[in-house]
Amino acid sequence: MDVTTAQAWMTAFHAKIQEHKDYLSELDTPIGDGDHGGNMARGMSAVMENLEANEFASAADVLKMVSMQLLSKVGGASGPLYGSAFMGMTKAEQAGADLADTVAAGLDMIQKRGKAERNEKTMVDVWSGVVIALKEGTLSEEIIDELVEATKEMKATKGRASYVGERSIGHIDPGSFSSGLLFKSLLEVGGV
Repeated sequence: MDVTTAQAWMTAFHAKIQEHKDYLSELDTPIGDGDHGGNMARGMSAVMENLEANEFASAADVLKMVSMQLLSKVGGASGPLYGSAFMGMTKAEQAGADLADTVAAGLDMIQKRGKAERNEKTMVDVWSGVVIALKEGTLSEEIIDELVEATKEMKATKGRASYVGERSIGHIDPGSFSSGLLFKSLLEVGGV
């Protein structure tokens, strides 16, 4: 990935997070702390300030900055999970990995940090589906929407939503929705 694409990706993701901030918190209210939208909006605002104030030599440098900002500015589980994901992607990007392997490295770090597997109603469900679609060359907005929507009927067995058990069924996982925005942003800027 080139540095311009990485910057455009984060700029588009920031815009989508700000646009859906209230909805993300609404999703988080019945099954979490209700703060996912505010937390992600704060983190991505910090990312944008850094993007605009600094020069970056590579996409890896952009991804590393995103990781640091999300780790330090986003509360709850989202900060460590997204921060870890972007750190994994940074290392893969530095090693010259292709996009599918770069995203897979991000997924690997999410799973190491959160100990979640597929079908546990977490952002892992979206990330793992996106990795498969990238490897197959089939990633589209429709696939992303299907992955996000699929979390609605799952029972959460990991993360904050697992505390409400059966009551988590019928709600889209907020981390999955924000992850969907991340990958839709990547499609939008032509990064795929």
